[in-house]
Amino acid sequence: MTTAETAQTPARITIMGSGSWGTAFALVVSDAGNQVTLWARRPELADKINFDHCNPDYFPDLVLPESLKAVSDPQQAMTGADFVVLAVPSQSLRSNLSRWRIPEKAIVVSLAKGIELGSGLRMSEVIAEAGQIAPERIVVVTGPNLAREIAERQPSASVVASVWPATAEAFQAVCHTARFRAYTNTDVIGCELGGATKNVIALAVGMAIGLGLGANATASVITRGLAEITRLGLVLGADPYTFSGLAGLGDLVATCSSPLSRNRSFGEDLGRGRTVAEITASTRQVAEGVKSCASITELAAKHHVEMPIVENVAAVVAGELTPAEMITALMSRSAKPERY
Repeated sequence: MTTAETAQTPARITIMGSGSWGTAFALVVSDAGNQVTLWARRPELADKINFDHCNPDYFPDLVLPESLKAVSDPQQAMTGADFVVLAVPSQSLRSNLSRWRIPEKAIVVSLAKGIELGSGLRMSEVIAEAGQIAPERIVVVTGPNLAREIAERQPSASVVASVWPATAEAFQAVCHTARFRAYTNTDVIGCELGGATKNVIALAVGMAIGLGLGANATASVITRGLAEITRLGLVLGADPYTFSGLAGLGDLVATCSSPLSRNRSFGEDLGRGRTVAEITASTRQVAEGVKSCASITELAAKHHVEMPIVENVAAVVAGELTPAEMITALMSRSAKPERY
């Protein structure tokens, strides 16, 4: 499908996942004039979306467009789709793909931001491997994408990345709206690493806030976190300019600065003394950094990249350090040049 074709004819887009980000993105592509189907795992939620035009689990106060249709059968949802948008948590992506049959000609779009545990694969790599999807059919959407703000149609910008420029342009054409500005990029590696690792840095920022630390501390964590993301990205072949853009700095700032960020909020609770188990049990939202910190630590070790913030966050999540001990460990590291 070419950009011209998608611009002339409403695209058939299926969103696989009715969580906060999946629902918000369904609004984006609905606003762009497409024919949108939302897959909801539970039939009762699909009924709520179809008849009450709301998602009571995530956005009970927002009215969904009547044109948005929801189904609970995954194969029915994907039948005839031009684009299949995967909006499930990163660590369940492989298991879902093993059960789903994605239409052969559909472009597959990843909204997940994570690194798979065990394999160390990025989400586009998981899609290619588990879904048997050629890389030129895969798109990654990433950037400063706080779901609540996008669902409220506040202005936002994002990156649509694919190794095949025409594929990125095709999806850009069907998701670009007056409130959601989409830019294309061919650096899938950098875009995915930025999106996955910023969640871990946001956990560290949240812990600093939870401990009562101020702007100097949080700014330092954000900046040094960006340095860690860039170091890993360069070793893995990313374009360094990606990390100064929406998929790098933009996403990092939004996730670390906003109380709407699940990862920052999770970190704040850790800093205030709650355990990972307690926080996880009290919310239906997934803080991707809690899972990905271990896989990113392993990926960095495999490529001999030093990532002290990520490593220390992983230690806190594993129960090996307290947040206060993490801050002490980071501050007591030996002095170095800023760039080394």
